[in-house]
Amino acid sequence: MAKKKQKYYVVWHGLETGIYNSWVACQKVIKGVAGAQYKSFETREEAVVAYNKEYADYKGIGAKKKSGLSAKEKAAYGQPNLYSIAVDAASSGNPGLMEYRGVDTQTRKELFKQGTFKQGTNNVGEFLALVHGLAYLKKHKSDRILYTDSRTAMGWVVRKKCNSKLKKTSANAELFVLIRRAEDWLNNNRYATKVVKWETKAWGEIPADFGRK
Repeated sequence: MAKKKQKYYVVWHGLETGIYNSWVACQKVIKGVAGAQYKSFETREEAVVAYNKEYADYKGIGAKKKSGLSAKEKAAYGQPNLYSIAVDAASSGNPGLMEYRGVDTQTRKELFKQGTFKQGTNNVGEFLALVHGLAYLKKHKSDRILYTDSRTAMGWVVRKKCNSKLKKTSANAELFVLIRRAEDWLNNNRYATKVVKWETKAWGEIPADFGRK
C-alpha cells in the first residue's frame, strides 16, 4: 500500500493560527470556530508563503488566486500610514544568505541594515527586523508605527519567541546569538509601538523590500 503523502495545513483564522503538519492537528484549532479559514498545501514551502498572505488569495476551487483587487477592494484598505517605518528580510536559499533592513516608509531612506548572515531563513530575518525596528523606535522615542509583511514574524514577536526550526551550525552561530538577543529584548522591554501588517495586495511590495522576487 502506497504511503500517504504528507500535507501541510495553514490556518488563518481559528482557535490558533499557524502551519500544521497533520489534518488532526489542524482540526483541533478549527473545530467549532465559525468562519474558520484554512487550506492544505503539498509542501511546507508553499504553506509558509500562503501563511504570510491572505486567505482570500487562496479561497476557491483549485486554490486559484485572484488576478488582482478591484478599485473598490483596494479602497477598502485605505492608504498606508506614511508616518511609519517598514522592515523586510531577504534570503538567497532556505536556509541561505540572509539580510534584513528597516526604512522610512515615505522617503525609503534606509534606517538600519544587518547581514548578510550565513544559513539563515527569511522568517528569522523578518523576526529580527521587527525586533530591531521596535528597539530603534524606542531608542529614538518615536511614536511612528511599524510595518511588516510577515504574519509569522508578527506572531513570533507577540509570543516573544523565534519559533524557527532552523538548525544551529558553526556557520550560523552568529545568527543564533542575535536571535537570543532579540528574544531577551522582547522579554525585558516594554514598548507602545503599533506593529501593523503591510497589505501587499493593495499597496504593492513593502518599501523595505529587497527587490529579489
